[in-house]
Amino acid sequence: GREYPMGSLHAAIVCMRMTLAAGRAAVNCLNARPGLRLGVMDDPHHDTPVIDPARTYRLEAQVGFVLRRATQRHLALFAARIAELTPTQFAVLARLVERGPMSQNQLGRATAMDGATVKGVIDRLAARGLVSAEPAPDDRRRLVVALTQAGRATFEGLAAAGLAVSDDTLAPLNAAERQQFLTLLERLT
Repeated sequence: GREYPMGSLHAAIVCMRMTLAAGRAAVNCLNARPGLRLGVMDDPHHDTPVIDPARTYRLEAQVGFVLRRATQRHLALFAARIAELTPTQFAVLARLVERGPMSQNQLGRATAMDGATVKGVIDRLAARGLVSAEPAPDDRRRLVVALTQAGRATFEGLAAAGLAVSDDTLAPLNAAERQQFLTLLERLT
């Protein structure tokens, strides 16, 4: 091993102790702030502080919680502007306007819905006469979903409100922040 003069070793030990003490002091200072707990514990087996996840976990800082709150806000804005349809019903109509008739399975994938959910949405829209669901000519087990004239008219009558819902949802953000937010969300999907 390499030998160091006693003064250098002593200086290094003092420096490490000062850094550790400063780190604990900073944590203690931060922990003294209302609403902020870093949850640092002393571990007798280590010279460095150990972070306690149970004390550091803050619900407000968790992505799922923040996304759920944003979704709740968006859904309230949607309901205020488009009372006639649910967001999932509106999404089905929008996708059928964009892409035309498609199988129930394709429609579920295209609207980010599982099979059971999209089937329920289609059934409710069909009961209102907004879509039709017919067996495919080449495979009668497969349902092809299409817009009816009433469904197209309903979507066309609500499309401006749909755009307004997006604008309302993103209203706290400027144009550059909106684009960045949507780009980052897209990366998570």
